[in-house]
Amino acid sequence: MSADRTGGVQSLERAFDLLERMADAGGEVGLSELSAGSGLPLPTIHRLMRTLVTCGYVRQQPNRRYALGPRLIRLGETASRLLGTWARPYLAELVEATGETANMALLDGDEVVYVAQVPSRHSMRMFTEVGRRVLPHSTGVGKALLAELPPEEVRALLARTGMPAATDRTITDPDAFLTELERTRALGYAVDDNEQEVGVRCLAVTVPDSPTAAAVSISGPAGRVTDSATDKIVPVLHAVARRLALALRDAGTAAD
Repeated sequence: MSADRTGGVQSLERAFDLLERMADAGGEVGLSELSAGSGLPLPTIHRLMRTLVTCGYVRQQPNRRYALGPRLIRLGETASRLLGTWARPYLAELVEATGETANMALLDGDEVVYVAQVPSRHSMRMFTEVGRRVLPHSTGVGKALLAELPPEEVRALLARTGMPAATDRTITDPDAFLTELERTRALGYAVDDNEQEVGVRCLAVTVPDSPTAAAVSISGPAGRVTDSATDKIVPVLHAVARRLALALRDAGTAAD
């Protein structure tokens, strides 16, 4: 590999690292923060950020800080759709095995966004529109995803979003919610028990080592998604999530 090509690849890796650091910081940072976190000298970061601004992937705010740019939205939306397309055969397996509607969702900023769904064949079934965004505290997928984060990050997220009640069963106290996340980690799965919609229960697990934080779930009437049904459904959820994780990992390896 030539010296120019080596330098180009290194610059590309550094640029992606800066974008990911910006995303981890909430989407807006200053150059000094990026320098402290990345270990790169300020002139290098300034040069890379100038290129990203020119390309539309970053924009400079009036306060001189840098924010993720609008061009990333199109990339993110396309990637989410593709991830949903890859997930659909695995969600279909969940429907076949459990009889209930299967979903896949991502944590996008402070919200959960549903990127794929395969409906149950029952006449009484749950339906969530693909692309729908909800606050994570009242959903099974949201609990599963937040259980992967440090408590201080969860508290900060809840402070930003608030904890409005969707039903009288929604957890609206941060301390109670953190206790629920401890329970989620201990059980290995999350439960939405009439918290997003009355009469509906949802069971969710994360997709391990997903390239972006993702969870899969089943949802159905509380009369069908009982405690005894949960004992049978959860192992299926974990098995499908593991197979989906392997498929995503293989896709990434093939891309390399």
